[in-house]
Amino acid sequence: MLDPNESDLKNICRELLGSFHGALSWKWDSRFETVLAEFSVDNKGSVRSILERYLSIVWDSSNIGKAPDTVRTIASHLGGLGSGQLLFASDPNQDAFLFGAWWPWGDGKTISLRIAPFDKKSSDAEMAELIKLFKGWFGL
Repeated sequence: MLDPNESDLKNICRELLGSFHGALSWKWDSRFETVLAEFSVDNKGSVRSILERYLSIVWDSSNIGKAPDTVRTIASHLGGLGSGQLLFASDPNQDAFLFGAWWPWGDGKTISLRIAPFDKKSSDAEMAELIKLFKGWFGL
């Protein structure tokens, strides 16, 4: 049985998937334990607009130092935020929330979007179970 926080995450994931249906194709990125979609910079406006509906808090390299500790930890795990890279979050004040990493490629033509849950209070085993559920919500 999902706890209320996980139920909220599941609902956000379902809404994200519905909003991105046909626009993005998701695959699993085992390196960062995230779902991953790659898209053309031509679509960045529409993708960002949809993303910000669900992950409305955004950090970049200029303000990540003022982010909550958990958000800075996530950014560090992902290799930090460079120029043009963004980190989106649902509500990082919740124990469990979703984050999205926006990484423009060096070729200037493609952007990668990685999304995953983060739970401040989960043990490693509980986090592994949440990741398993999360993959299922994305059909992976």
